Amino acid sequence: MSSLFWRAVFAVGLVTTGVGLARSQSIDAAALYQEHCAVCHGVQRIGSMGPALLPESLERLRKTEAQKVIALGRTATQMPGFSEKLSPAAIAALTQWIYTPVSPVPTWTEADIHASRTETPGAKTLPAKPIWNADPMNLFVVVEGGDHHVSLVDGDRFVPIHRFASRYALHGGPKFTPDGRYVFFGSRDGWITKYDLWNLVIVAEVRAGLNMRNVAVSGDGRWVMAANFLPNTLALFDADLNLVRTYPATTLDGKSTSRVSAVYDAAPRHSFIVALKDIAELWEISYDPRAEPIFDGLVHDYKMGEAVGKPGFLSARRTSLEEPLDDFFFDQSYQYVIGTPRASAGGAIQAQVVNLDVRRRIASFPLSGMPHLGSGITFPWNGTVVLASPNLKDGTVTVVDMKTWKVIKTIPTPGPGFFMRSHENSPYAWVDSMMSPGGKDTLTVIDKKSLEPVASVREPGRTLSHIEFTRDGRYALASLMEMDGALIVYDARTLKEVKRLPMSKPIGKYNVGNKINRSEGTSH
Repeated sequence: MSSLFWRAVFAVGLVTTGVGLARSQSIDAAALYQEHCAVCHGVQRIGSMGPALLPESLERLRKTEAQKVIALGRTATQMPGFSEKLSPAAIAALTQWIYTPVSPVPTWTEADIHASRTETPGAKTLPAKPIWNADPMNLFVVVEGGDHHVSLVDGDRFVPIHRFASRYALHGGPKFTPDGRYVFFGSRDGWITKYDLWNLVIVAEVRAGLNMRNVAVSGDGRWVMAANFLPNTLALFDADLNLVRTYPATTLDGKSTSRVSAVYDAAPRHSFIVALKDIAELWEISYDPRAEPIFDGLVHDYKMGEAVGKPGFLSARRTSLEEPLDDFFFDQSYQYVIGTPRASAGGAIQAQVVNLDVRRRIASFPLSGMPHLGSGITFPWNGTVVLASPNLKDGTVTVVDMKTWKVIKTIPTPGPGFFMRSHENSPYAWVDSMMSPGGKDTLTVIDKKSLEPVASVREPGRTLSHIEFTRDGRYALASLMEMDGALIVYDARTLKEVKRLPMSKPIGKYNVGNKINRSEGTSH
């Protein structure tokens, strides 16, 4: 039999016996790491040529999969396999070790951020027009997680324009400048990449942290903000990825610190909205130079000069919450934030509705957790506007009247899903069930008038997820999230497949025009 077959058998053997062997033998995993891994992944496992190997960075990679990577390597990367150098027990011990916290906790200072920045010479002077022939507002940016690449796809002809290597494990959706020329990618291990879509070249890169949740770009294109899990900071950059300042994610008195759950741009408000994972606060950081001063605490009459405020421009305005928010999204007016924690001390999870103008919670409703940032959508219905979101734990879509904040409908689906998507020109909303073993192969199509499922599309036994529409809403594109996956194009009216483009685990796709124009059917 082929050597590839026996290597695969060996990898499976690691999964079933490796941990037991590791426990029965005395293996110095730290020494193994320094000998075989440190040159690429850093002495403190914070990354170098290779990605960071920290528990925070590996949270979405199962230990069994990590064992296979160590044994067999990773295709289309510089990661070699070690099955011929290390025993199954050694590989199991090394796997266990990289999932343990680094002590002392590694740091990443402003000096480190400055030192990490690189810029491509001449990139700023490239022509201000695309070098390719397609509609730049109907361009799709497709993140392929299987081999860490990004593909650019013409949304009219559904043909690839270009494909390039990305940083390891891009996390959170890419964000675009208002003209659609530049896109910013954020990786799980803290790198921000600014890419010129028109000239197909990297402009600049910087490492904002060691483990990053996502990035946001201001509505005017002048600012980029990164939300970090490690260290517990926000990092603010100008559009060229020069560091402006960092914000420690702490309570006002500095006694408690937090990971940053997310940062989103609220373009109509000229501000960033920030959720903290470990502190029950929501922050608003205005990038409007005319922003009103901020007074922390009670003030009888600020017009009388009874307190000294801090500048409203680029400062954090705090809103106290009943519990922290992990995931959230906005209504179309950006007056309201709707979010949930991943778990609740009280048991049942309630979605919180926070009015950003009065800076307090004004309503709540039952929702068993939002599964992702921007997981839901809003759309007109029967003279009102409704919010619809999949649930983290249940096979349902919750529909809420945004005037009364009451649940008006619970729509069954084959299982918990990550995303619901639509378009203002489409009568349908699509929702996946990718977190369900039995329903991950199904996309449910819901009529936005009747709020009833009317059809489904399937890829039996595989994972089908993350719909995104073309700029005009005529076609819906789905991700077949397998290593030998594909981008599948459906006619959004007939629901028939039009075309599929082979891709390596396409985890998300993003239409430039829909994103920068804040289509009601997608996340922003």
